[in-house]
Amino acid sequence: QVQLQESGGGSVQSGGSLRLSCADSGLSYSLYCMGWFRQTPGKEREGVAAIDSDGNTAYADSVKGRFTISHDYAKSTMYLQMNSLKPEDTAMYYCAADEIRCDRAIQALGVMAVVPELKYRGQGTQVTVSS
Repeated sequence: QVQLQESGGGSVQSGGSLRLSCADSGLSYSLYCMGWFRQTPGKEREGVAAIDSDGNTAYADSVKGRFTISHDYAKSTMYLQMNSLKPEDTAMYYCAADEIRCDRAIQALGVMAVVPELKYRGQGTQVTVSS
């Protein structure tokens, strides 16, 4: 049973930084796809970043150059470093994972569409950016 638990959300001013963490358990590291998506009330879920077992990373255009995704195997934790935060980044952030390849799907459909559809998800952590 794969379990995911996010932490690290909070409130920051525009231009600030936050680092989200996602502790995973039960996930096979031989083949996986992991990522972060976000959601605000009344809007669809939006994938923002992904990383796979080959170390490939991908980002939504809206966060490229500002967000960095990484995975520390030793700590069984995935991170999302968020810099230069903007008010439009305000959302509930979720980590997601599945034991599949996703590089081809991401090439075809994009991070925004693929990550929210991964099988396993955490409970979410709120990020609020004030102007």
